[in-house]
Amino acid sequence: MDADVIVIGAGLAGLQCARRLESRGHRVTVLEAGDAVGGRVRTDEIDGFRCDRGFQVLNPAYPTLRRWTDLSALGLQSFGVGARVTTQSDASVLAHPLRHPELLLSTVRSEHLQVSDVLALVRWIGPALLSEAAASRPSRDRALRASFDAAGFTGPLRRNLMDTFLAGVMVDSSGEKSADYARMLVRWFALGAPGLPEKGMQALPEQMASNLAEPVRLRSPARELHETADGVTVTTDGAALRARLAVVAVGPEHVADLTALPAPVTHGLTTWWFRAPEPPGGGTFLTVDASGPGGGPAGPVWNTAVVSEAAPSYAPRGEHLVQATTLLDQPTGLADEAAVRRDLERIYRTSARRWELLTHHVVPHTLPGQPPPLRRHREQRINDRTLIAGDHLDQGSIEGAMASGDRAARTASSLLAGVRRG
Repeated sequence: MDADVIVIGAGLAGLQCARRLESRGHRVTVLEAGDAVGGRVRTDEIDGFRCDRGFQVLNPAYPTLRRWTDLSALGLQSFGVGARVTTQSDASVLAHPLRHPELLLSTVRSEHLQVSDVLALVRWIGPALLSEAAASRPSRDRALRASFDAAGFTGPLRRNLMDTFLAGVMVDSSGEKSADYARMLVRWFALGAPGLPEKGMQALPEQMASNLAEPVRLRSPARELHETADGVTVTTDGAALRARLAVVAVGPEHVADLTALPAPVTHGLTTWWFRAPEPPGGGTFLTVDASGPGGGPAGPVWNTAVVSEAAPSYAPRGEHLVQATTLLDQPTGLADEAAVRRDLERIYRTSARRWELLTHHVVPHTLPGQPPPLRRHREQRINDRTLIAGDHLDQGSIEGAMASGDRAARTASSLLAGVRRG
């Protein structure tokens, strides 16, 4: 045998699975088709700027992240906890009162905040803030839109902030994703201060991979996976590797390539990265647009941020980095550069003619679909010697990916122990 376990895919799920298996004394080989670890968590360095592939943040409130990652070594740079909301006539910040007490008065006075809305939001999220278990209630889960309506959460705070903010976070503007999924995300945003590692989001998977006894085998796509009488055989370009077990931890779009399972439904986005000579405003807060009829975006941009204000390491000294996100489930999801620039000029109320487009990333499989009911901790054993891991088996987030990889490792370790006893 070449290894006890072959892990196919060096995204967060695959790396966490490999680390957990090694911590239990198993020999692990990780195969990765790409030229670097990270899967969907990658960072491009362009002219001294760090541009993540898809706007992502690292939330220190994630339980698996806290347990298995050296957050201090990543040098996390935090965004403001809250959001800046723009309308046709104004822009205001709604901030977490405990983390930004200096903004308490302006937040309370905001036109987007009504007492009835706040009480309805508390009804919707309240129990989930007390415990993670209360955030997920599969028997009572429903679509996000319907759950907001049932809680009486129908005012400007929902229309102008929450609908748009959650659409960007969950990469779905339909309001049909699981309400329990949304509750878990809101819970973590309330408990943590999301930010960006000093060296970009890719620093997270690189740290995870650096702990492995055997380096990840890059540019090694798994072409075929077969079970044998005493294990599995994985065929790569020019080699056939044997192990007792295999864990398929590829992106959701490739699940059907190696298993008999269908590819999970996914949603995608496009992220645009601009170099700006001057910061356009907004500070360290994410900006969402509420200029459309009845609230919500008036153009293709669903959220935007001056990333270099929150994470100075993302731009050279004296320069500024602006990101803008559009959703692929919209007719404007593949908006061209000119349309995005016009929208950013409207949102920031400044000219973007001198802004330089550094790059843009179309990420069609950003997150799994996850309709209600939210099904976490799903079965990860495909058959006798093959398991599967990924956020599509838990909930779409860094936490979901790492937790799924961790569970797959524990299951694989139990199976290996049974084989040895037998």
